[in-house]
Amino acid sequence: MTKIFYVLITCLLVLSSCDNELKEHVNSEKDYMIIPKPELVKVLNGRFKINHKTQVYGGEVLAAEGNYLAKMLSEASGESISFANQGNIQLKLDASMSGEEEYVLSVQYNKIEILAKTAKGIFYGIQTLRQLLPSQIEAKTSVQELTIPATLIKDAPRFSYRGMHLDVCRHFYSVEFIKRYLDVLALHKMNTFHWHLTEDQGWRIEIKKYPKLTEIGAWRNGTIVGNYPGTENDNKKYGGFYTQEEIKEVIAYAAQKHITVIPEIELPGHSSAAIAAYTNLSCFPKEQSIVPNSLISEGSKKAQKNGNPKVVQESWGVYDDVYCAGKEETFAFLEDVLAEVMDLFPSKYVHIGGDECPKGNWERCPHCQKRMAAHDLKDEHELQSYFITRIEKFVNSKGKQIIGWDEILEGGLAPNATVMSWRGNAGGIAAAKSGHDVIMSPNSHCYFDHYQSEDKEKEPIAIGGFLPVEKVYAFDPVPDELNTEEQKYILGGQANLWTEYIGTEEYAEYMLLPRLTALSEAVWTKKELKEWEDFTSRLNHFKNRYDAMGLNYATHVFDDHK
Repeated sequence: MTKIFYVLITCLLVLSSCDNELKEHVNSEKDYMIIPKPELVKVLNGRFKINHKTQVYGGEVLAAEGNYLAKMLSEASGESISFANQGNIQLKLDASMSGEEEYVLSVQYNKIEILAKTAKGIFYGIQTLRQLLPSQIEAKTSVQELTIPATLIKDAPRFSYRGMHLDVCRHFYSVEFIKRYLDVLALHKMNTFHWHLTEDQGWRIEIKKYPKLTEIGAWRNGTIVGNYPGTENDNKKYGGFYTQEEIKEVIAYAAQKHITVIPEIELPGHSSAAIAAYTNLSCFPKEQSIVPNSLISEGSKKAQKNGNPKVVQESWGVYDDVYCAGKEETFAFLEDVLAEVMDLFPSKYVHIGGDECPKGNWERCPHCQKRMAAHDLKDEHELQSYFITRIEKFVNSKGKQIIGWDEILEGGLAPNATVMSWRGNAGGIAAAKSGHDVIMSPNSHCYFDHYQSEDKEKEPIAIGGFLPVEKVYAFDPVPDELNTEEQKYILGGQANLWTEYIGTEEYAEYMLLPRLTALSEAVWTKKELKEWEDFTSRLNHFKNRYDAMGLNYATHVFDDHK
């Protein structure tokens, strides 16, 4: 009996010693290397240990977030952790909190709480908790003696719109890669994925009413080699598209990560692929498509000789052959397409492009000139405004709103349009001053197809320019030219990844990272809390997560800060 009592006392002393050690463990700022930087982070003593007793709870309304966290902790610890009716990790909705994406994360040695007004805020709290865990958890392997430093974190984003774009038209990417892309966005607390689905070089979304859009428009007979206008044509058929079921799959996957997917259906320019499929959409259906420097593929030459004048473009750039603004069949086609798109995508926005639309064909097209006369339009810029406004009216009738690139300002802005400013800040400033919502995406700071090094000979081929991580970090979506009232129209910011020269998924990751990490802090963290040296210190730690996730990333900023 005495021996059993001694063993029990010894066990209790050991457990008490372990509890005291967890409770009194001294942490430092190095334990809280979080990106984007939270509004408030308190360094506290103590560590919460993940073990067989750990359970997550929070009510059925938070089951998705609870199961997500339980799975992450199970993989990280090797323990069987579930979302249960009770436990020492609590997820809790608090209606008194003000922001939809605000959260409070409290970690003590014996419990964790995440509070938020919405499930989205809970999810962002989980992403922060994820970064308090060792980076090797990203490899889906368990870590022995897994603990989390005690802290109190209060956080909320500076902007409601935090977007990242991907062009899948110039080069096509698998559904699995799109999901991986979304995983990376979620880690960075980005909440919008802008999916660029139609272009001159490929139509990537199945439209049931117009099957030739994917039968013909999704495939080009060749692609130029080298920088535009190219040195030769590779004569390789290239393409692909997403079925509507695949689109739904991606949207559902994004929703699990509280990411809104905004589709872009480009109009009235960048429409060569659609016109190749349905030639009547052109002002001049019988005129042959022109590929710069006559670098047209052998397959397209043969097709044109056989009476098929239009081709899916094989080179980059901007083309005169755009949707005819004078034909009613053009608007019937686009309304049919957009109706199917809006049925698929739950987002309130549809991006309609509106950029880089040459007016040469409209100037000589009798249908377009007749339309201008009928509506008393003084020039082709006003004709484009008519085009955009008419499309907007249709989209609005379906309970949605349009976003367009800043060229939609030309000739007069559609009444309810949101402007995405890419040619610097000027378009966004003009739109905000006229009372329109704006998303800032200036090519000076947000075009991830630009080179990451000034020594371009050592870099993979890119479109041009130079955009290092530090310049992305310096991006501020709110221009100085706006007063306090006008600043309210700036919804946030977005970076764009155009893919003319990005032919592989690995290269897309390389162009994305670590610039996305800098962008995430630029659009989440309050301006006064940002500091470059502090960011690079955290980034050097954060890149270990890239490694654990098997991501391909550029190393310039790390080489410069060794």
